[in-house]
Amino acid sequence: MEQQNLPLAEDPPQLLERRVRSPQRPLSVLRSRIREEAACSVPRARSTLLGFFPVISWLPKYKVREYVWGDAMSGLIVGIILVPQAIAYCLLAGVQPIYGLYTSFFANIIYFFMGTSRHVSVGIFSLMSLMVGQVVDREVFQAGFDLNDSPDQGSINGTGVASNLSAATLDVMGVAYSKECYAISIAAALTLLAGIYQVLMAVFRLGFVSVYLSAPMLDGFATGASLTILTVQAKYLLGLKIPRHQGYGTVVVTWINIFANIQNTNLCDLVTSAICIFILVAGKEIQDRYKSRLKIPLPTELVVVAGATLASHFGNLNGLYGSSVSGHIPTGFIPPKVPSLDLMPRVALDAVPLAVISFAFTVSLSEMFAKKNGYTVRPNQEMLAIGCCNIIPSFFHCFTTSAALAKTMVKDSTGCQTQVSSLVSALVVLLVLLFFAPFFYSLQKCVLACIIIVSLRGALRKFRDLPAKWRVSRADAVVWLVAMAATALISVEIGLLVGVVFSMVCVIFVTQNPKVSLLGRSEDADLYEDLEEYENLAAPAGVRVFRFQAPLYYANKDSFLRTLYEAIGVDPFLETTRRRKAEKKAAKRLAAKQTSKDDPENQKNGELCKGLVPRRELDFHTIVLDCSAIPFIDSAGTGAFAGLVKDYGEVGVGVLLAGCNTPVIDALRRGAFFGEKDRDMGLRLFYTVHAAVLSANRRAAAAAGRAADDSQV
Repeated sequence: MEQQNLPLAEDPPQLLERRVRSPQRPLSVLRSRIREEAACSVPRARSTLLGFFPVISWLPKYKVREYVWGDAMSGLIVGIILVPQAIAYCLLAGVQPIYGLYTSFFANIIYFFMGTSRHVSVGIFSLMSLMVGQVVDREVFQAGFDLNDSPDQGSINGTGVASNLSAATLDVMGVAYSKECYAISIAAALTLLAGIYQVLMAVFRLGFVSVYLSAPMLDGFATGASLTILTVQAKYLLGLKIPRHQGYGTVVVTWINIFANIQNTNLCDLVTSAICIFILVAGKEIQDRYKSRLKIPLPTELVVVAGATLASHFGNLNGLYGSSVSGHIPTGFIPPKVPSLDLMPRVALDAVPLAVISFAFTVSLSEMFAKKNGYTVRPNQEMLAIGCCNIIPSFFHCFTTSAALAKTMVKDSTGCQTQVSSLVSALVVLLVLLFFAPFFYSLQKCVLACIIIVSLRGALRKFRDLPAKWRVSRADAVVWLVAMAATALISVEIGLLVGVVFSMVCVIFVTQNPKVSLLGRSEDADLYEDLEEYENLAAPAGVRVFRFQAPLYYANKDSFLRTLYEAIGVDPFLETTRRRKAEKKAAKRLAAKQTSKDDPENQKNGELCKGLVPRRELDFHTIVLDCSAIPFIDSAGTGAFAGLVKDYGEVGVGVLLAGCNTPVIDALRRGAFFGEKDRDMGLRLFYTVHAAVLSANRRAAAAAGRAADDSQV
């Protein structure tokens, strides 16, 4: 049946009419945006200041009677938890414990002024500490320091360099460094660069980068990093003196080294670790089981640290059994120092994943707790805030920070209302810095390792969620497994890259193999749905309705065409090729019957040979493409649509579109799919599938009537 592409009087008029919008030139838009951003006025300056320092907006409205008790309690509890964790995470970062206290203090102060979240606790985080520690250990090792040596315990002078420059002092790029000084110099340079990257991302509105860090990928990455952290800390549990592995395969190589040196286990550290882990896990389990009855979290870490410190001091565990201790932690602050510019090129690339992960965790936690408590945050300001939480503290010998889930949950559960709680936490850290830091001299490193390992319970429990994740979405489960395995078995940086790339590949794979279906009409309504999924549906007579549920672009246009041909049962290209071959054979047979090549009837019969090949009879005359599930289309997709119209037209089948959204319509218009000045838009485009089916049947009936009239003539 031939499809006549002519407008028919019985086709109903379009019920909707697009608004005509004047096109805006990109250059003029850019100029107006620059003019708007560069405009200077008192209201704009005030708005900019309030946006940069949100504390100016909310602090004058602070409800003292309602908020102060909750903020004070949550800040005090978080501060108590923060102190032992700040000291412990320095083991991961490869620096002295005092720098963890500095980092916690300055991060809380700066976020108080610049953060938009009321509940997020910003400070040291195990994952950030691990990533910093890997860079620090690599650079310390390459500089020629022995990773087996304990850091110099001498006093620290105003420049941050150990005052007792012993044989462990090396000349690095013309500067004399002790191992401790070089380690914190690397960490500070790395932190400054990460903060600069984050501020630049905020300035250029690059917060969308976090979109590519999917939740399954981040969970798998965090779990893989947790396995790495556990592995790195295992040597402290056993009191083994083995260096941190440099390069890929840290988890595997470290466990090989541990078992190779297992005979050197320090029994004192082993017993202490077993006792501490038992107490910490028991405290966490009690907290989880009875959290509805407990008004405040149990300060298990503080109890363990206090008890272990007293036992180590009075039992002289370091002197009698060789148990490794934290050593001298000075009081007060070291004068600020500009991070070494000479070291920055060495860590410039390492700062990129640090900046992205720090920002991603901070923004995700901010948005999560903002939704939970009924307010909003500004992701771009959060990126700016966490960037400043890294830039400014880097001048005070600090390392990279981000929001921490565990401490944020503690703040939320203990009545936190505003970031005043961060000031209280900073005050607790300040008291330790000024008065109580030396009391941690005898604290065993194995105790700190126990605190770190037990804090990983949440991330390691993700393994229990894997079966449920597999049932919900196999793609998400595979992404989680790949990110976790790559992070744990290769390296943290490679794991992040592999996780992001694999997540994007999975998205592309899904769009390349989308759900396709033939639709049928409901018996009771003008609804069209999948014939295989629903009952009481019937395919409309003479029409095939095809739905493609994915964007149509260069990567899946071939899949679109293949699945359409399979569903319809007719490949127009193959059908046309078959007819042409048959026509050639018919032409040859006809030519063989001619007595002379110059016979004037020869050319006439050759032209009529097409009529000798009967056209394949099809049980449909029109294909309706339901485009309601196609969010966008590119030039390749537009070309695929145009090819369908041409190819199916050669076999007598029309192609109509239904349910296109405005971006798809605009893309088709730009690709001249509807002809010059969109003359064919009313013939090929319909708002609903039912309207397209009715129009197709009317046209087919009219074409059949004209064919009957022609045959009578």
